[in-house]
Amino acid sequence: MTLATRAFRAHSITARLAVSAAIVLSAACGGSTPPTPEPMPQPAPVDPRVGLKAGLTNAGEAIGNLRVTAKAVSPPGFLGITNSDLAFVGNYAIQGNYNGPVIWDVSNPANPVLVTAYECPASQNDVSVYRNLMFMSAEANNGRIDCKPGGVPDTVSAQRMRGVRIFDISDIRNPKLVANVQTCRGSHTHTVLEDPDDRENVYIYVSGSAGVRSPNELPGCVRDTPEKDPNSALMRIEIIKVPLANPAAAAVANRANIFSGLVTPASHGAAAEDLAAAQRALAAAKAAGAFIALNPQSGQEIALGSVFVRAQLDSLVKLRGGTGAPTGADSAKLRAEVQTVVNRVFGAQGPAPVPGVTPNSPFRQCHDITVYPALGLAGGACEGHGFLLDIKDPLNPIRLDAVSDSNFAYWHSATFNNDGTKILFSDEWGGGGAPRCRASDKKEWGSDAIFTIVNGKMKFQSYYKLPAAQTAQENCVAHNGSLIPIPGRDVMVQAWYQGGISVFDWTDAANPKEIAFFDRGPVDSTRMAMGGSWSVYWYNGAIVSSEIARGLDVAEMVPSEHVTQNEIDAAKTVRWTHLNAQGQPKIAWPPSFPLAKAYVDQLERSKCLNASRLASVRSSIATAERSSGPARANALSQLASSLEADARNSCDQPKVRLLQKALNDLNNVVIP
Repeated sequence: MTLATRAFRAHSITARLAVSAAIVLSAACGGSTPPTPEPMPQPAPVDPRVGLKAGLTNAGEAIGNLRVTAKAVSPPGFLGITNSDLAFVGNYAIQGNYNGPVIWDVSNPANPVLVTAYECPASQNDVSVYRNLMFMSAEANNGRIDCKPGGVPDTVSAQRMRGVRIFDISDIRNPKLVANVQTCRGSHTHTVLEDPDDRENVYIYVSGSAGVRSPNELPGCVRDTPEKDPNSALMRIEIIKVPLANPAAAAVANRANIFSGLVTPASHGAAAEDLAAAQRALAAAKAAGAFIALNPQSGQEIALGSVFVRAQLDSLVKLRGGTGAPTGADSAKLRAEVQTVVNRVFGAQGPAPVPGVTPNSPFRQCHDITVYPALGLAGGACEGHGFLLDIKDPLNPIRLDAVSDSNFAYWHSATFNNDGTKILFSDEWGGGGAPRCRASDKKEWGSDAIFTIVNGKMKFQSYYKLPAAQTAQENCVAHNGSLIPIPGRDVMVQAWYQGGISVFDWTDAANPKEIAFFDRGPVDSTRMAMGGSWSVYWYNGAIVSSEIARGLDVAEMVPSEHVTQNEIDAAKTVRWTHLNAQGQPKIAWPPSFPLAKAYVDQLERSKCLNASRLASVRSSIATAERSSGPARANALSQLASSLEADARNSCDQPKVRLLQKALNDLNNVVIP
């Protein structure tokens, strides 16, 4: 029992004693009938995620409407190194890790088995797959073209890898590196686009958010802004074309500008407690003699990191033809020019832009682009904006709409609902390494924003944020997730770093509601230590989470007041050959009795069929399921026909129509 639970029970007992004493006292006075006492206000129930014990391997846990089936620990050499995103192919889950991809056999979700851990250091090493190919992002300066450890010490080097690696995983136990496709800003994340009209190639949209590389390292990389040089690497997404017959020939085929005409979006700035902490840290840095500059994106003073400063000083030494350590004169020169250097790195031409008027937004790259090939659409979470893109021509995406929101700090990822009438964007306020789910943090900040899509335009509906407050020692903010294929509903599972995972229903776009969760206590109770769920996805019946500091968690839905067993069983009939974090397949449910029964359960939940009719429909379905041949066909046909009257009179006609279709589809297939 937590302290909060004890306090709740103690309060309840005290309240009952107080009410009892009041009644006894009134009765003793005699005379008139005593007044009915006012009910005592009751404290709100304490969320079980609040107050969990801290620990890396023994943290407290809270779970609701889920069952954790497995907790796989990262292998030696990868444990303690950041686990990143996931991709799935066949029976395998491929987990990105800053030391290289880790491949698990998840054919038995209750017992993930390590297949191989391939050493190839870089960040973030996000992964995706297509057939026998695996793709992996590399953005930081430490990535090498040969995958060896040790990094690249030179500021300009032909050995550095920043872009997308391509592996042949025909033998999944022995990935084979076949290509390194270099890009100007590296690849923070990437998106594999399968064009329905092109079976000979796949396309990769590259999201790179690091500084533009020197043209001495990668020719053609231009740091100037687009109005100064139309070949600028800013405000572009690099598109790689991968010939499936010869993936080693993959190359950048276009640099699409989907940012034209955008202006700097308004921003909410920092939370009060974070601002105060930053001011204290800045003052300490100044007192210690740190190099200080204005952040061109925010206009705020920042203390420059030692790695950045060292690289700039080394460059000055080389420029003057010197050798050895930087001198005091080099330091003085850098202090005098440091703002110009920082502006160049950010691609800015001066001090911070004025929100709403600057032609070139400082947010000049997409973080995640989620493609939905079946609809020819993509959702671009593009730092300062949310995009709706037409991707029917993969090499030439067209921006249909762009939205911004002063409550959003960093547009991070996107998810469509299955019919493409809604889109959800997440806000990675704090960059994923900060506590942004504290009780004092606004619910509109670091959350999801849900939009409806009408005629190619997005209309805001609501925000969704993890409802359980987390501590100041837990990095927590909205991150990656996917749809759970519960028919007739929009249900998503999402990672919140050390906020754990949250399953929520956003069928009603204006009123999203949490229906399940799993969370651990902080990694460390005394300081902010990275951990938690980087990403979580539903794949062939299992909910698989990449745990940053620990390994791989696997869970499954269990029946509750929010989800029935029939809905869970219907979801499990959906099977995929592969799944990528930023690729959404069209969900199609095969004919099955659980599908029909799931729609009946939903009509009961919405009270759009009365109790007697529900009983009759369920009885007819049960009869059909027990029967075979002509008897089954006759039972299904009669029930489908009888629902015509219900459809006309029901408060949820579309759901009754879905039930009719499910019954008719069953009648057209052979079910064992």
